[in-house]
Amino acid sequence: MKIYGLIGKTLHHSFSARYFSEKFKTDKIPDSQYLNFEMEDLAKEVQSLKKNPEIRGLNVTIPYKTDIIPFLDELTDECQKVNACNCIKIKEGKWIGYNTDIAGFEKSFIPLLKSTHKKALVLGTGGASKAIAFVLEKLNIDFLKVSRKKDESSSVISYDEINEAIMTEFQIVINTTPVGTSPNIDECPDLPYQFITDRHYFFDLVYNPQKTLFLSRAEKQGAFIKNGDDMLIIQAEESWKIWNEKMEQ
Repeated sequence: MKIYGLIGKTLHHSFSARYFSEKFKTDKIPDSQYLNFEMEDLAKEVQSLKKNPEIRGLNVTIPYKTDIIPFLDELTDECQKVNACNCIKIKEGKWIGYNTDIAGFEKSFIPLLKSTHKKALVLGTGGASKAIAFVLEKLNIDFLKVSRKKDESSSVISYDEINEAIMTEFQIVINTTPVGTSPNIDECPDLPYQFITDRHYFFDLVYNPQKTLFLSRAEKQGAFIKNGDDMLIIQAEESWKIWNEKMEQ
């Protein structure tokens, strides 16, 4: 049996398990299964996975995209640069870290991007935000990260600093936090939504629900909106490609 899976903390709403189980069935891929590995203590529990020879590949989600790195044997250049891993290729017993958030975000983000979109607010400072920052730098889009606490040493501002002037200047807003994810669908990042215009582009990495309160409030102000659905599918297919490259070698 070939086992693939997802490492995370709370995975009952996981997209990956449903997606790959359906893929195995539709594409008639034999002797394969995709499992959720919920972990409270990563350092302790990941060791059992490293001893399992049936595991062929893993995805990693919140809150372990950075914490997983000490347990990897190698990192790709991109993974090393963003210091976050969400895909693990297992080759000859070695765990090799990749980051498919980069390709997933870039390919899903660009289609709605306009020439007027020059600056972005990136909500959150976790593993996903690092991949988003990597892509924004590649696209020459200036950005500020936003967190609950200001950090002057790393250009992170707090939510309470966001005013009309900042909303006018930064016309891209990207939510990399889990705020608004089902079942907490009545929650959204603390922003002055009244200053959103039809020139804004709001992107939410959350995919469940398909239209979060964050996106809904932006849409009511006329903004372009995009959720995390396409990003997830691209990430999943990138992961599958990485794992299969391993199997062909």
